[in-house]
Amino acid sequence: MGLIGILVGLGLLVALAFRGWSVLLLAPIAALIAAAFAGEPLLAHWTQTFMGSGARFIAQFFPLFLLGALFGKIMDDSGSVTSIAEFMTEKLGTRRAMLAVVLAGAFVTYGGVSLFVAFFVLAPMGIALFRQAGIPRRLMPAAIALGTSTFTMSALPGTPSIQNAIPMPFFGTTPFAAPGLGILASVIMLAFGLWWLGRAEGRARLAGEGFGPADATAPVDAAAEDPIVRERATTAHEFDPAEIHNGVHAYTKPSFGLAALPLVVVVVVNLLMSLVILPQMDVSFLAEPRWGGTTLSAVGGVWSVVVALTAAILVALAINWRRLPGLRATLDAGANASVLPVFSVASLVGFGAVVAALPAFELVREWVLGIEGGPLVSLAIATNVLAALTGSASGGLTIALDALGPTYMKLAAEIGLDPALLHRVAVIGSGTLDSLPHNGAVVTLLAVCGTTHRESYLDIVMVGIVGAIVALVAVILLGSFVGSF
Repeated sequence: MGLIGILVGLGLLVALAFRGWSVLLLAPIAALIAAAFAGEPLLAHWTQTFMGSGARFIAQFFPLFLLGALFGKIMDDSGSVTSIAEFMTEKLGTRRAMLAVVLAGAFVTYGGVSLFVAFFVLAPMGIALFRQAGIPRRLMPAAIALGTSTFTMSALPGTPSIQNAIPMPFFGTTPFAAPGLGILASVIMLAFGLWWLGRAEGRARLAGEGFGPADATAPVDAAAEDPIVRERATTAHEFDPAEIHNGVHAYTKPSFGLAALPLVVVVVVNLLMSLVILPQMDVSFLAEPRWGGTTLSAVGGVWSVVVALTAAILVALAINWRRLPGLRATLDAGANASVLPVFSVASLVGFGAVVAALPAFELVREWVLGIEGGPLVSLAIATNVLAALTGSASGGLTIALDALGPTYMKLAAEIGLDPALLHRVAVIGSGTLDSLPHNGAVVTLLAVCGTTHRESYLDIVMVGIVGAIVALVAVILLGSFVGSF
């Protein structure tokens, strides 16, 4: 009965979340249903297991949600993201419109800008560029997804994405875990995605397919105000789309150099904190009970990203101080944009904690660990499946590591496996099947581009799922034979 309860609770969560129900309500209800089938105490699971796990997630990662949303909003309202996108399109031109959209998205998201902010800036610009180049509108969501939601989210070493941060406390790693394998995976994802998009564009031109209706525009305002889009989106990433048009946008834009400087600061400061500054600091005080009796390996990765985003925010404010006419409104919108996402993902994590605490979950644990191919394969499958079911890379990844992280660390110590390799496999694994049709980022992207699943989803699958799986397989094979590098 316990296993049936887990399946019923999970089925309810997936089905109603896809229809736009709030995860804040669904997750505790689904968790209590699973506990009831197992004959477990309901109130204890809700107040102790569910809330305890969700609270720990918020305590660990809310600074990253808050700073990431703030940084994205400042970069948006100051016109910096627009300036970078315009520079890319101007330099590459309409002949390389597809590449311009991909690289613009990759540049801003690797620099720490929320992909939802990138969606709302890139979609209108992409429509103008694709129309001028005669490229079908239906290919635009896949081009934006390739640049914003694939290798810069899960593979590039040092990316400040929340997905790359989640494994750090579990494995004691840094944002630059397994850099060589991360770069290799990034190259595979980018090359495969560009090949597919180029092929699709070529076939469309041969068929005489143009952009589409000349008066078509991206309904970004409607997407930002759509409650169903909002509910799905807030479980996917760290920015609430409802806040995208709050705040006051600048009347002028900074130059490309000034606009890009905060993004460079994120990468450089993150690198220095991870590899130079923190390793040299005396943090023995962390072992004291008042600091939770923790270690630098457990908190250092999060600290690095926090400092990097804080430094970038200060630089962005210094550059655009006179350019932000409503600074308080911008900061308020950025802060507010972080709240619903972190609580939504924390609720998913709480649901996972209740499931993992049920006696029947031992069957699931044994099945996962018994998958042939070793711990890297079983970890990849676990994160893939959970991210797919929840429609959230961050939620699925946290659930998997909460339930199985200590077991994988024990296995790694026994067989001499570098935790950095576990980190990279887990993150890339969470960023594959999370892009199923109910994923919040997919729903939001289609909405802002004004296309449908029927028109654009196959291309999203190819660049966002198939390419990522090819890269994941390559990382697992190479990591199994030569280890982490």
